[in-house]
Amino acid sequence: MGTTTRIPRLMSVDGFPEWKYRIEKYIKMKDFKVWRSILRGPVRITMTVRGKVIDKAVENYTDEEFEKIEEQQRALATLTMALSPDIAQGFREYTSAKDLWEALIEVYDGNSDMKESRQDMLRQKFNMFNYIPRETLEAQLQGFTTLTADMNLSGIFLTKSKINKKLLNGLPRSWDMNVVVIKKTKDLNRLSLAEVMAIIKACDIDDK
Repeated sequence: MGTTTRIPRLMSVDGFPEWKYRIEKYIKMKDFKVWRSILRGPVRITMTVRGKVIDKAVENYTDEEFEKIEEQQRALATLTMALSPDIAQGFREYTSAKDLWEALIEVYDGNSDMKESRQDMLRQKFNMFNYIPRETLEAQLQGFTTLTADMNLSGIFLTKSKINKKLLNGLPRSWDMNVVVIKKTKDLNRLSLAEVMAIIKACDIDDK
């Protein structure tokens, strides 16, 4: 997942949407110039000789030109270090951060058919979401949060009411009375998922 001091790492295909979101935030936080370098691509350092544009010799680079090259190398190194060894192995041919980034998106984001298939899978998981015997309340809430986050990253957006009702209806049978009270006393069309979860946790504490 990564932290402010540890880079998020791509460990599997399924984790790509979340990793893509997190790595962008991480790089922008650390050094926005690096992110700009990923989007812009490598800069060619040139000079004009007798009206002809040619590559400039490294020994003639200015400090500003060296900084541009260093930004490109930092960008490539950052993306490379954000990949697990198994995944990085398949992308060693790319020598610029822009090419590597675009290759990762092409492979793991996929084409329109792949995206549609992923959306169908997530919708199915949402429709089938329910309590699993012996699962803790915290684990169930965390699983639902992860599912809805994946849906948003994949371009699936549902109303607050539909999301909140799905969570409430998926709670254990022992929660039936609490669910009825919540539905009658709270406006599920306006409450965020986080607010509904807070209500559920408060009810859990009261019951205990």
